[in-house]
Amino acid sequence: MTIHKEGYPTIAITALCFGVINVLSFSFLKDSSPLLSQAIFIVTLALLLFIISFFRIPTRNHILDNGHIICPADGKVVVIEEITDVEYFKDKRIQVSIFMSPANVHVNRNPISGEVVYNQYHKGKYLVAWHPKSSTDNERWSVAVRNERGTILYKQIAGALAKRICNYTKVGQLVNQTEEYGFIKFGSRVDVLLPPGTEIAVKLNQVVKGGVTVLANW
Repeated sequence: MTIHKEGYPTIAITALCFGVINVLSFSFLKDSSPLLSQAIFIVTLALLLFIISFFRIPTRNHILDNGHIICPADGKVVVIEEITDVEYFKDKRIQVSIFMSPANVHVNRNPISGEVVYNQYHKGKYLVAWHPKSSTDNERWSVAVRNERGTILYKQIAGALAKRICNYTKVGQLVNQTEEYGFIKFGSRVDVLLPPGTEIAVKLNQVVKGGVTVLANW
């Protein structure tokens, strides 16, 4: 396991706060309120460990297969439905949405290999990530990738806690399946828009792993 580069500043600030708070706590409360001082230490240590865990990148054997569309994120499948895409395709698509809680790994990975043909950031609201309108109203970053089998669009969507979406792709770039393409901080959602007729390989409420679980088959 390693720590994601997006986590270094946040972890450093959290560690500094942890140290300052506990130095002050032990200096002023150790004798008069030892239980309170211990409680502060435990709570702040738990917060520090949580922040470190949030930015973790676990070691995994990723699936590489052009016949599969791989899950772009860890989390739970919360939507499988046919929608009319108004952003890019302008026609019907199958939407599969994965909700990432703050406890999940938040690295986002390319579901397929191909060329980035669309890359667009959208400002928006911060509705809870499972809200039906979060796909169109929330802050989000959309990427479309095309290869010989077809084109899919996937969106990084901010949630009520997620205030920063990181995306490392650009139009014309060639990307590889399961390669990291972005990161979302503190709770979020990823939507994948697939061509009609695509064979969906996951079910509602299924827990999936980014780069490992097969989302669909061409």
